Amino acid sequence: MRDIRVASVQFEHAPGDKQANLERIRHFVERAHRQGVEIIAFPECCITGYWHLRKLSRAALTALAEPVCGGSASQILLALARHYQITIGAGLVEASEDGTLYNTYVVAMPNGDCRRHRKLHCFISEHMASGSEYTVFDTPHGCRVGVLTCYDNNIGENVRVTALQGAEILLAPHQTGGCDSPDPHTMGLVDRALWEDRDNNPEAIETELRGLKGRGWLMRWLPARAHDNGVFLLFSNGVGVDDDEIRTGNAMILDPYGRILTETWKAGDDMVVADLDASLLEVSTGNRWIKTRRPELYEPLTVPTGLEQDTRTVRFDKKGV
Repeated sequence: MRDIRVASVQFEHAPGDKQANLERIRHFVERAHRQGVEIIAFPECCITGYWHLRKLSRAALTALAEPVCGGSASQILLALARHYQITIGAGLVEASEDGTLYNTYVVAMPNGDCRRHRKLHCFISEHMASGSEYTVFDTPHGCRVGVLTCYDNNIGENVRVTALQGAEILLAPHQTGGCDSPDPHTMGLVDRALWEDRDNNPEAIETELRGLKGRGWLMRWLPARAHDNGVFLLFSNGVGVDDDEIRTGNAMILDPYGRILTETWKAGDDMVVADLDASLLEVSTGNRWIKTRRPELYEPLTVPTGLEQDTRTVRFDKKGV
């Protein structure tokens, strides 16, 4: 990998309005181009909207979904990627050839290549399936990129496998923070009134976004994903109103030591940009730890314990995140 400039975006999507959301993406791609960015990450399902999906019927979801990479949204991303010579990642609802619906992240590259990641731990709707493949690929920028969507990053094994497949940069699109949870140690709802009053009292809402419902929760685990696996990590997140919850933003870029290179806690749409120092990869702690693995000891990781449940059941059982 060579040194490269990257960007991560947070924005408040319009539920179900793909045209409006693609316009926001276009705005940030143009801005990133002016700053010399080569890879830009947008949030999970930012093209279609996210939290409202759980309320939609299968027919409504199907009407919102589209093919990847031949669908109209993917083609718009590809056109932007070619024009601005930037690799662009953004999320939507995919309709596969057999009609299966997925929470999918599209990565459009300036050479015309298009890759997709189907979220491995999809829970948003009973009408949508989880993917079953890791997504790691070479880019025309001389670096190898992996994708894990939101809950995928909560499972340490997923990040480790992605690193073992050679990922140097991990795109980590999310819609998180401010989630309703009965667990007092995990996030919690953000008062919508604080969001609505953000122009008059930005300090109050930014305190929430940076606190335990947002950044404070992320800091318990997100830097470890980068550090333990020796990868750069682009955390992109929704911000603001997402149906009946307030997403907490905190877009950030981390280095292979888990250090935050840049971040935002703005209560609004924003983009952060960082230059990645490729020399950090080889000497990073995570890379050295991976070299000392003893795979012969890890067979128990592949053996079911009998405790396994599908992500949707666990996510909505009101006992976890």
